[in-house]
Amino acid sequence: MEYFCGIDIGASAAKLVIVDNQGHIAGKAMQRSGVDYTQTARTLLDQSAAEAAIDPAQIVRSLSTGYGRDNVPWSDGKMTEIACHGRGAYFHFQKRMTVIDIGAQDSKIIHLDAGGRRISFKMNRKCAAGTGAFLEEIAHRLALDISELNALAERSTKNEPLGSFCTVFAATEVLARIRAGVDVADIVRGAFCSVVNRIVEMDRVEGLLVATGGVVAHNPFLATLLGRALDTEAHMPPDPQYTGAFGAALFAMQQSRKGQ
Repeated sequence: MEYFCGIDIGASAAKLVIVDNQGHIAGKAMQRSGVDYTQTARTLLDQSAAEAAIDPAQIVRSLSTGYGRDNVPWSDGKMTEIACHGRGAYFHFQKRMTVIDIGAQDSKIIHLDAGGRRISFKMNRKCAAGTGAFLEEIAHRLALDISELNALAERSTKNEPLGSFCTVFAATEVLARIRAGVDVADIVRGAFCSVVNRIVEMDRVEGLLVATGGVVAHNPFLATLLGRALDTEAHMPPDPQYTGAFGAALFAMQQSRKGQ
């Protein structure tokens, strides 16, 4: 059995996946990226190899992706997040699709044709609105743990998006709503709707809608709202926070077979 590795070091979290030569996940691990990406990568490799019950030396090829992809000295190559999220998502659905990846610092919209080839993509890197950082700031203003947001948003029955897309101004708006006695659940849902609205305005959605990334993994109601806004059903692959790392591992397998 041969094994292949993909590691996605994002601005917030790092994820690593080991797959066998059938593309099945043998081991995976995730932790905060921290300030030493190289050490984080090594720790995740050791943890994933232990879960897979293999020696890291059995890994034939490794690829890195994400914000910290240059900080993985043992990887055999690098791929963009766009390519890896597209590949990871396509493995599960095998049809024409639009992949929306909501990350901690940016959001991506990736269009794939029926054969999995990328048609186009767009990214939001100019502002934290439409990203996980926006929700983290809202949670901070409400004195909540980020893990509490999804349940609160689901509980709300009101659709009241925050008026401002800007994270700074939205935080001020949150304080004003608190003073006005608005229910916390309604404020959180409003924040979710603001994220959705910012993503929807980025680009069109064609084919199957697939949501990936850690933000929707921990806040699946966000994917539900995204589907409602686009009048379709939002699908998520298994472990959506690992999609980028999984895609990188699949590319590593492909390159190995081509002798690259």
